[in-house]
Amino acid sequence: MRSFAVGDRVSQSRYGTGTVTAVNEFHTVVDFDEHGSRTFSTAMVQLERSATTAPVKAKATKRKTAAKTAKSAAKA
Repeated sequence: MRSFAVGDRVSQSRYGTGTVTAVNEFHTVVDFDEHGSRTFSTAMVQLERSATTAPVKAKATKRKTAAKTAKSAAKA
């Protein structure tokens, strides 16, 4: 059983490449580039080290709510 640290880049056969975000003796959590966060049993997960770099994730933007849009329209 290989142990991975938080921040390690890994590859898994089903989900592809990702970054380890949490690990302990029971669970390993990986944030996959294309599939989001997944939790695995540490004793059973099959991960390989990956040399790829993590993609830059777009910053989330706030959506305008309908109430704010209606107020803006009423003022105009």
